[in-house]
Amino acid sequence: MAAAGRSGVAVTMATVLWLVLTPQYGSAQSAAPDAAPPRAPAPKGLATKAIEAAKSAARDAGDILSRVPCLPAKGLPATLGSLPRVARRIAAGDPVTIVAFGSSTTVGFGTSSLAYTYPSRLADQLRRAFPTADITIINRGRGGQDAPEMVAQLQAAVLDADPDLVIWQLGTNTVVKGSASDVAATTALVEDGIARLQARGIDVVLIDPQYVPAVTARPDNAGQMVKLMAEVARLRNVPLFPRFEVMRQWHEDDKLPFDKFVIGDGLHMNDWGYACFAQLLGDVIIASVGKVKAGIDVPSNVMTFRPM
Repeated sequence: MAAAGRSGVAVTMATVLWLVLTPQYGSAQSAAPDAAPPRAPAPKGLATKAIEAAKSAARDAGDILSRVPCLPAKGLPATLGSLPRVARRIAAGDPVTIVAFGSSTTVGFGTSSLAYTYPSRLADQLRRAFPTADITIINRGRGGQDAPEMVAQLQAAVLDADPDLVIWQLGTNTVVKGSASDVAATTALVEDGIARLQARGIDVVLIDPQYVPAVTARPDNAGQMVKLMAEVARLRNVPLFPRFEVMRQWHEDDKLPFDKFVIGDGLHMNDWGYACFAQLLGDVIIASVGKVKAGIDVPSNVMTFRPM
C-alpha cells in the first residue's frame, strides 16, 4: 500500500510536470482548454485618430519656436509707439480688454489648435509679462472679410465690447481678390474706422497684409496696400505693425522657404508663422506699455518701416 501510494504520487507529479512543460498547457491562458483566445485591440475609429493627430500636432506646436528661432526683423524698433490707455490701466491694476479684429488670419485658419492662433499666443505672452493684470483678448476675426465688411460691423464686433486696445488686421483679401480701385477705397474706410475708435479713447494698432505667395502674386495691389496703410497710420497717428515687411525678411533675408511658415494654400500661416508673428507683436506691445508706465514719452505713431 505504501508502495502503491508512493507510485500514485509519482504518477501525479509526472503528470503535473508534463502539463506545465507541454506548450498548449504551460501557461495560465491555456490552463482552460475551452477558454476563448485573447481579443485583438479594436481598430481605432476616425474620430480617435483625428483626436490623437490633433494632440500630437498641438504638442509639436507648443515648443515650435525653440526648434525654429523667431528672430526680430531688421529695423523693427523696440516699441510700436504710445499705447496710453492700455499702459494706464495696467499700471492702475484695472482689467484690460483687447479686441483682435480681422479676417481669417485673426481667426487662425491654418493652425493645429485654437490655442495657437495669434490672439491666443499673444494673450499668453501678455499675461506672463504682466502677471498681476487681468488681460482679456477677444477674437473678432471673420474669414473672407476686409475693410468694407469690417467697418460695417465695427459697432457690434468691436465698440460694444468697450475695448482698451484694438489690433486691426486687414488688407490681404482686398489685395488677393480686389482691384486697384478696391485697394484705394480702403484708405477712407480705415480712416473712418480708426476715427470712431479714437473718439472712444481706444488705443489702435494696425496690421498690414502678410507676405505670402497669394499676395506677392499681385505685386501692384500688394505694394499699393502696404503704402496706403502706412499713410493711414501716419494720418491718424496710430502705430502700424509691418507684418508684410517682417514676413518678407523671413523669406528673403533669412532664407526661410514659404512652406516653413505658410500652409499649402499659399495664403495662411502655419503654427510657426502665427507663433513668430504673435511673439514679435507682443514684444513691441510690452515694450511700448513699459515705456509709458515708466513715464517715457513715446510718439504715438512710431513707424516701424516704410517698406515699399
